[in-house]
Amino acid sequence: MKDSFGREINYLRISVTEDCNHRCVYCMPADAVPRSWNALKDDDIVEIVEAAASLGITKFRITGGEPLVRPGIVDLCARIHDVKGVEEVTMTTNGTRLKEMAADLKAAGINRVNISLDTLDEKKFRQITRGGDINAVLDGMNAAFEAGMSPIKLNTVLIGGFNDDEIFKLAELTRSCPVDVRFIELMPIGDIHQFPERAYIPCSVVLEKVPELVRINDKNDSNGVTRLYKLNNGRGRVGLISPLSCDFCGSCNRLRLTADGCLKPCLHSFEEIHIKGLHGSELQWALKLAIAHKPKAHAALSATERSQARRDMNRIGG
Repeated sequence: MKDSFGREINYLRISVTEDCNHRCVYCMPADAVPRSWNALKDDDIVEIVEAAASLGITKFRITGGEPLVRPGIVDLCARIHDVKGVEEVTMTTNGTRLKEMAADLKAAGINRVNISLDTLDEKKFRQITRGGDINAVLDGMNAAFEAGMSPIKLNTVLIGGFNDDEIFKLAELTRSCPVDVRFIELMPIGDIHQFPERAYIPCSVVLEKVPELVRINDKNDSNGVTRLYKLNNGRGRVGLISPLSCDFCGSCNRLRLTADGCLKPCLHSFEEIHIKGLHGSELQWALKLAIAHKPKAHAALSATERSQARRDMNRIGG
């Protein structure tokens, strides 16, 4: 289906839980309380996927919170993958449980994953995640490789004064490993940690620190959100995602479903359409309404202009 601005909406991001075994400072409060009691049931999610697929949505991404902390997540992924009209099911994860789950997820239809990795420094990793173990993430990434998942994308939130000194080292991962490293501008969203203005740095800093990067076009990467680059003889790619400094709303092709059953036409809008408990034609109508209500663009974002979303990122879906 197309929205009112002619964009083809074919992608639904599904948050299956608000809970996480990390507490990343840009995503959720340190004392966040799990709300799994309010989450959609597996049958609810599958029914929503069926309705979305019937309207032409073909790509689905499982997110959280951390999706791998949800009980029965492998079976849920398999059920979503088997819905008629679904062409692709992917996942965004912090990677800590991939070591034991990657093979089962691949068998369930998850062919590729995005893994959050904001630093390669063990001490800084514990700091940004409030206690996480980077070795568990690296073990999970290796397990994803062994399971045959491809491509594997590493999501790095750019934070001035925290990891901008690691940009070159992170980009260099793409020279020796078949991974995509995607640098994402820090977003001022929710009521989480208040970052100083210097933390909000543009993705152009990556090109300044790694001048060898060459812009490429990939017809298989058609979401319009990521600008792709490559190092000479690189096995992977470097992606830049710039929600603050570079407006890509004109090519946005997605809706978001929160774990408690609300459709968000735009990540940074306050608007939510409650669909929990809807079935049949009412559910289809709500999905059509969400598509019709997609704004042309989100409001300005900057160190002083916060997102209009009324939730922390873990309660929307990373």
